[in-house]
Amino acid sequence: MLLVFENEYDENFNEYETIYENLMIKAFEHLNIKADYEVDVNLVNNETIHEINKEYRKIDRPTDVISFAFLDEIDGEVKIKGDVKTLLGEIIISVDKAKEQAEEYGHSLIREMSFLFVHGLLHLLGYDHMKKEDEEVMFGLQEEILKLGGQKND
Repeated sequence: MLLVFENEYDENFNEYETIYENLMIKAFEHLNIKADYEVDVNLVNNETIHEINKEYRKIDRPTDVISFAFLDEIDGEVKIKGDVKTLLGEIIISVDKAKEQAEEYGHSLIREMSFLFVHGLLHLLGYDHMKKEDEEVMFGLQEEILKLGGQKND
């Protein structure tokens, strides 16, 4: 597996590359995923995620995390054959929104940033929270993975 980390926010947040790699390893182990996936993650500000949210989701406000899954099949799509790493998708996280939410929820920024990454990763893996029973499964997995990755609910 491969994590491609991009930080458009602030170089002081480069430490999240290692944190996210660890969380991705723990998530894949916990979910018994053996495929050789690539996940792209990008840290941005509220302005950037607002633009993305407006363009792709038609929601005119900033959000905390957006995931773009690339494994959704499109009719007529040509399948790549051979030994190629599969791009699972992209996770975009607003550091500004993470800071706001960490303060609002009374826990650390690292915990909020980790939560948003795991939340986005689970969406890329096909988990959702539209129905109550799906939400219970997804949110339970989030907490399990965060604990495995050393992120307590603080």
